[in-house]
Amino acid sequence: MTAVLLTCALLVVLTTVLHYEALVLMSSALPSLRVAPRAKLLLVILGAFVAHAVEIGIYGLATYSLMRWGRAGMLGGAGSSSLDVALYFSAETFSSLGYGDLVPRGPLRLLSGVEALNGLLLIGWSASFAYVSMERFWQRKP
Repeated sequence: MTAVLLTCALLVVLTTVLHYEALVLMSSALPSLRVAPRAKLLLVILGAFVAHAVEIGIYGLATYSLMRWGRAGMLGGAGSSSLDVALYFSAETFSSLGYGDLVPRGPLRLLSGVEALNGLLLIGWSASFAYVSMERFWQRKP
């Protein structure tokens, strides 16, 4: 359980810093690009999507590692404890989609709850950034 708690704390910090850096990079690079405002907004969405995909990958790797080597539980309903299953579970947990076809067992339940909350906050942050970017670039002529 201690490994899961430490992993949760580390992942929240790591994904928050990663997300912050991605948004700062977009915020500083986009104004100087000589492309249409619509293209800039598309880059904001794509940049946020890439940041979320990396964050999901980090959580998926952590889930897989804790299942495989940390003996912190398993994903019930899965035919195997493979990396692709862990990544799929991470994507549906991060986005709070929760199909319910995979259910965490053991201490992994804590990581899943933290991932869902962290994903909700980071997705909300991206939505807010997209709105601010839209207001920033929308009124400019191409």
